[in-house]
Amino acid sequence: MTKTQTYGIEKYGIAPRSVQRNLPPAVLIETAIKTEPCRLLDKGALLVETGKYTGRSPKDRYIVEEAGSAHNVNWGVNNLKMSSAQFDLIYKKIGAYLSGKDIYVFDGFAGADGKHRVNIRVINEYASQNLFMNNMLIRPTSDESKNFAEDFAVIAAPGLKLDPAECGTNSEAAIVLSFDRKMVLIVGSKYSGEMKKSVFSLMNYLLPLSGVLGMHCSANTDKESGDTALFFGLSGTGKTTLSADPKRRLIGDDEHGWSDDGIFNIEGGCYAKCIDLTEKHEPQIFRAIRHGALAENVVADATGHPDYFNQSLTENTRVSYPVDFIDDCVIPGVGRHPTTIVFLSADAFGVLPPVAKLTREQAMYYFVSGYTAKVAGTERGIVEPSATFSTCFGSPFLPLRSEVYAKMLGEKIDKYGAQVYLINTGWAGGKYGVGKRMSLPLTRTIVSAAIDGSLKNAQFKKEPFFGLNIPVSIKGVDSALLNPRALWADKNDYDATAKKLAGLFEENFKKYPSMPREIVEAGPKA
Repeated sequence: MTKTQTYGIEKYGIAPRSVQRNLPPAVLIETAIKTEPCRLLDKGALLVETGKYTGRSPKDRYIVEEAGSAHNVNWGVNNLKMSSAQFDLIYKKIGAYLSGKDIYVFDGFAGADGKHRVNIRVINEYASQNLFMNNMLIRPTSDESKNFAEDFAVIAAPGLKLDPAECGTNSEAAIVLSFDRKMVLIVGSKYSGEMKKSVFSLMNYLLPLSGVLGMHCSANTDKESGDTALFFGLSGTGKTTLSADPKRRLIGDDEHGWSDDGIFNIEGGCYAKCIDLTEKHEPQIFRAIRHGALAENVVADATGHPDYFNQSLTENTRVSYPVDFIDDCVIPGVGRHPTTIVFLSADAFGVLPPVAKLTREQAMYYFVSGYTAKVAGTERGIVEPSATFSTCFGSPFLPLRSEVYAKMLGEKIDKYGAQVYLINTGWAGGKYGVGKRMSLPLTRTIVSAAIDGSLKNAQFKKEPFFGLNIPVSIKGVDSALLNPRALWADKNDYDATAKKLAGLFEENFKKYPSMPREIVEAGPKA
């Protein structure tokens, strides 16, 4: 009897029935259809449902408190502590649970820049999740695969449900990062985004320690000049949509590093929201949902035709696909130092302007603040949009102190002279429930003006509540749309709401007592 090839995963305490390593996407799709409750969409993408976990579960995310890394971690609500004993218990349970099962392994890279690349081994219970990571990490060449040695391992066992009383967790699910042991454990949740964001978190720990800024942003570049633009923002603010521009080349849609050599994509794929998706407004994403892609929680009819407007399972419908599913993308995913930086905020209060040009001090203020709105379904427990502040537009994924990332961004803006803009992709004419969401064509026109340099020397006027410089006119945009106050029927209500939001900014910034005075004073005044 031939001995099962395990590819060394027995060192993780797993005794599998079989191990399938680096299977081609077509084989993973065929395997998933045979072994899981999933099916194909009409264009060939694999469709799965993730059960009750249709978004990230922040209250179930932990970092192990260990001697080698504990002094670096910014402990708190975004980085919950777990003891080594708890980790060992869960680790042993995963080993026992996966033993005797058919296991899927994918060995890939995080980091398109070879100088800062991390080798990631992914061990999955489900072929569909292995396909997800096959899409999201950078795929090795055949020679790289033969000589692969992992730096970190991600072990995902969604079918294992924990006993919170026994394991000391908040629920049956747990996402656990151990920097000293170089492992990520994911149990209880089938939402594939937990794997992706766990890799991002470990990169945001490792990169700054070597002088590289990890960023929660998308990036694209001009086809002729090579000028690079960055788009910061939380989920649902438009990073993926706005960076997938047919007129430009996509570097990456969500996670990047900024080194002394320029920008590089951390990932090898994209993870786009599908809600309200149309070919007219988002042609590149729409056309990427084909064989090899993995769709999550999209509702489809019996023929496999998707209804992207149906949010009966969740508003956070998603699709993952390799970045080269986007026409004329940049491979490898590297680019020059950015000339334009955009902060995207989905303003649920409806008082921020569609666009404002930021001073250096304002750029630092709004980067540290990371204001947006959490959109229903992006995280468990969020049922309607609500105002939130997320440090550096990504605090759930930042293991180090926020000052580390903020200082690095400020230094790079100073060094390379990027222009910074705040763009509201949220509401206008009233707060959420009264006003309307900014139209995508309007936002695209504004973004194009920022990127092509036409906004740089435009005429601006300062609004009174936030001290923001608003352009008087933009080619192709009704000037009346640029003044948020003018769009409100009740001007007194606008003033009161703007003062309220300004007060929330001020209150939030009290969390940063060590921030330089000129940065604090660049913020709004209630």
